[in-house]
Amino acid sequence: MKISLQRVSTKDLATLTERTLTVSNSGKYPVLTNHPLMNELTTHYADYSEVYTKKTFSGKGKDVAAADHDRDVAFSVIKAFLNGYRQVVSVPNYQDAEDLYQVFVHFGLDLDRMSYSSQTAQMKKLIEALELPENTQKIANLSLSIAFLEMKNKHEYFEDIFEEQTEANAGLRQMESASSVRRSLERTLRSYLNMLTALKDVPDWKDAYAEVNELVKAAKNSAVARKKNNEEPE
Repeated sequence: MKISLQRVSTKDLATLTERTLTVSNSGKYPVLTNHPLMNELTTHYADYSEVYTKKTFSGKGKDVAAADHDRDVAFSVIKAFLNGYRQVVSVPNYQDAEDLYQVFVHFGLDLDRMSYSSQTAQMKKLIEALELPENTQKIANLSLSIAFLEMKNKHEYFEDIFEEQTEANAGLRQMESASSVRRSLERTLRSYLNMLTALKDVPDWKDAYAEVNELVKAAKNSAVARKKNNEEPE
């Protein structure tokens, strides 16, 4: 059985290994039952099947971006309201608007354009300042209590979804890389195929070799077809 396993696609390698194990575990070939090399191949395939289709990232990026956009909007709405209200000195509580706007100035009028981490740090401080008793009363005087609560909730939701993304990405990066697992599987599968080839003329091994050899031919044909179609290995 001659096949360059390095040239076999990711999915075809999984298929070849899975089918080889199915044949070997079918019970038709007692010589393969609980064979140490077959057991080792089973172990490496289990590792490979766990990681070869894994995502590099958590896929939560869109959710994080959406949550960040929502808190940016909530922040901008209050900032714009205060900036406009403070300039109309004839309206009630205009000084409250001026005082609150200066709190926004202190923590950054452009914090909605900062990086996720920088914005999160500044938003946390801004919210803490706005929750001081003197500022809470000013917020109530301007009928902004609900708007402020919405901004706070949207910020806290962003923190939650961002933490989920961070934990998920960290977990994925800690998984053993697919390339190293693949090399281990290739070595073991190569040894297994070589063993069957070496014993192909022995009566108890002949049929097992023939059946697995057909699987190898199918994998080789798939690789050739992919090359003719200029497809990248998956």
